[in-house]
Amino acid sequence: MSYAATDDPLLRPVQFVRGVGPARAELLARLNLHTVTDLLWNLPRDVLDLSHISTVFDLKEGELRTVFGVVVDRDAKETSTGKIMTAVLLQADGGFVRGVFFNQPFLLRKFEIGQRVLFSGKPKFHLRRWEFSHPRVQWLGEEEMGDGGGVLPVYPLTEGLSQHEMRRVMRSVVEDFAPLVLDPLPESFRTRAQIMGLSSALQQLHLPKTVDEHRVGMRRLLFDDLLEFQLALALRRRFWKRERQAIPLPISAKIDARIRRLFSFHFTAGQNQAIKEIVGDLGREHAMHRLLQADVGAGKTAVAVYAMLVAITAGTQAVIMAPTEVLAQQHWNTIDRLLTDSRVERRLLTGGLSAAQRRTTLEEIATGRAQLVIGTQAVIQEAVKFQKLGLAIVDEQHKFGVMQRARFTSSDISPHVLVMTATPIPRSLCLTQFGDLDLTLISELPPGRQRVVTSRIFGPLATQKAWNFIRQKLRDGRQAYVVCPRVEEDASAPIGTDATASAEGVFRNLSQGEFKEFRVGLVHGQQDREARFKTMDAFRHGEIDLLVSTTVIEVGVDVPNATLMVIHQAERFGLSQLHQLRGRIGRGKFQGYCFLASESDSLDATKRLAAMESTSDGFRIAEVDFELRGPGDVLGTRQSGSLPLRVADLVRDQGLLQETRTAAFNLVETGEFDEPAFGPLKNQVLDRFRQLMNFPQSG
Repeated sequence: MSYAATDDPLLRPVQFVRGVGPARAELLARLNLHTVTDLLWNLPRDVLDLSHISTVFDLKEGELRTVFGVVVDRDAKETSTGKIMTAVLLQADGGFVRGVFFNQPFLLRKFEIGQRVLFSGKPKFHLRRWEFSHPRVQWLGEEEMGDGGGVLPVYPLTEGLSQHEMRRVMRSVVEDFAPLVLDPLPESFRTRAQIMGLSSALQQLHLPKTVDEHRVGMRRLLFDDLLEFQLALALRRRFWKRERQAIPLPISAKIDARIRRLFSFHFTAGQNQAIKEIVGDLGREHAMHRLLQADVGAGKTAVAVYAMLVAITAGTQAVIMAPTEVLAQQHWNTIDRLLTDSRVERRLLTGGLSAAQRRTTLEEIATGRAQLVIGTQAVIQEAVKFQKLGLAIVDEQHKFGVMQRARFTSSDISPHVLVMTATPIPRSLCLTQFGDLDLTLISELPPGRQRVVTSRIFGPLATQKAWNFIRQKLRDGRQAYVVCPRVEEDASAPIGTDATASAEGVFRNLSQGEFKEFRVGLVHGQQDREARFKTMDAFRHGEIDLLVSTTVIEVGVDVPNATLMVIHQAERFGLSQLHQLRGRIGRGKFQGYCFLASESDSLDATKRLAAMESTSDGFRIAEVDFELRGPGDVLGTRQSGSLPLRVADLVRDQGLLQETRTAAFNLVETGEFDEPAFGPLKNQVLDRFRQLMNFPQSG
């Protein structure tokens, strides 16, 4: 391609940037940097402030300081309190300083003798030496201190390309091309939102004179990233509200009373509020698009059943889609039992049906005889034709994609859609993954539900005490789960260690050892489907005392007499998953006890398990999990494109997320976003998110 092959200078190949050339362009291509625009949006991963380096003589106790030094010694040892202390000694200008880190033994491997590093923090004078406790650490390359000092951006690199070279390239591209970047945000909006122009932001971001300049420039790019995503959600919500016509499903006091009589309990205040919000949506001609989020055990299934009965009473059909056969079967058991005395025709549709059963069920759905359908993804297959679908419920939505949810809404008349989850979701994820849905929360637990006593067990003595306690409870008539992180044994693991915590190995050891006087069962996802359901039924009916399992019991399993749980290698599970597992016990009138078995000494594991011990609030646990592990792991998925942000980070940028959401929804709801001034930005948003958001082809 020649230099003049494109009229747009921002789309020129990188090799024509001053100071690049063909050889360096090949190195940049490894970083997926092909054009001038790619380089301008090649954001620094960090920034080094070498303008305020303190000598040892300048340090003052309790005041924030940064020192530069070379690693001359490092070690890790156990303290008298049982903590692991990692210490790193730097030779700095004016003497020696030490950095200490508690319960982070893995850091020892990150420091090597001779490394050049920055320690930032508030020092204290201890044992005749300055010491930083848990300082911020930045590792420097060989050329860092020779790059002129000041404030230096730090870029991702590839072999053959140094920071010094990358900075030189970035200076060239910013000086020559940043002024040519057009700003998609009108000046009036920028003034209102108090953000700087895009061209100036790029210059400050890449060529900052101070750390504050870099931060202000970065804020503009983060703002754009989050604003575009929130605009896409606002457009999707507006499209749903305007275009999705639905059958109104009204309810009277008489129908409400008839439905409530089917339940053997009174709804909680939280459930009643949820029903009020859902019923309000169902009565409208525009399709409901609501997320029902409930903590474990808060009774979301009862609310879902109420909503489905409203739809059926109005002469339409209702369907609930679950992510697994186990959960679909559990919903079937619950709903079938609840509707024993009703005339509602209900059917279960899963992959486990025989050909003849499937044929009959599909026919009954198509003719409308099947009023209430419970199933897995089988319910959205092309062969499934509802006669008159009024309400579709998607359970554990994060295990499905937007496109799967949309399968229910492909016709001119859409069903009302209720998305629900018993996995408490952090607020920032609600504003992104589910940002186009109306939100209903149930955090109140039913009367009589007690907080499960949770404790970590570490070492053989604590483990034996836990087994003794569980044995006594089983003799009192209770039941227990033992949850394992995998099915098969790890042949490389030392015998007798917690690393052998496979379901098959634990089942064999417990049934032949600690619990040989009891009836012990085994269930996991690799078993034959019939065998798995048979074992679960036996446990449900009290024919098994202790059930060894994998996470197949994570959701949907309801055995009120099960009050005990041991989770092996608990550090391997996310907090939300641990909370879900713990939610399987203590569902009846007896106190529940959960033991988290873990031999890990990592800081991350310690923080997460301590959070489980300290609170049973699923929403608080979700926030901690989110801060420690990030969005993909919290939702139990790492789907490509599931959170399509370019530069923003939902943990770091939570405040900016709320700001951009308010701005985006205000622009769309007031119609300002449809004005010509926002035309370039609107096209940008539609191009970026059309496929992900399942937008129509017209803007």
